[in-house]
Amino acid sequence: MTTIKITTNYFATIETVFDTNRNIDIHQQSASKTKEVAIAGITSGLINKNETVTWKGKHFGVYLTHQSLISEMDFPTYFVDEQLKGQFKSFKHQHLFKQKENYVEVTDVLEYETPFGIFGQLFDKLLLKKHLTNFIIHRNAVLKNLAEK
Repeated sequence: MTTIKITTNYFATIETVFDTNRNIDIHQQSASKTKEVAIAGITSGLINKNETVTWKGKHFGVYLTHQSLISEMDFPTYFVDEQLKGQFKSFKHQHLFKQKENYVEVTDVLEYETPFGIFGQLFDKLLLKKHLTNFIIHRNAVLKNLAEK
């Protein structure tokens, strides 16, 4: 199991930051480098608890699909998306929102497991972990910019 933890500070209201992070249209904008689009389930607007979205995007030169369920949500402090169908053996992304004195601290905790035994582990160490880390950092920069406007 691999864990990636990234913290980003936003200078906006916690409600704005929370909604920016669960907005399907904004996610598509932030993931334009991988041509990620919502193709099934909730395909625009705000996603809520017990709703699903299926993403199609180009990673490592191949188009992949990933279906996620919002398995937990506590507005405006927490939500979790988990893979229902996709390439990972398991995939869970926790989004934690904490109001600080004059900003909102958002922590992304991504936990995943690759298939294919030692080959999947090697792929993760050589390429995947860095790819996902950079994906989240770029996504968060776009979200921060939009939330703070």
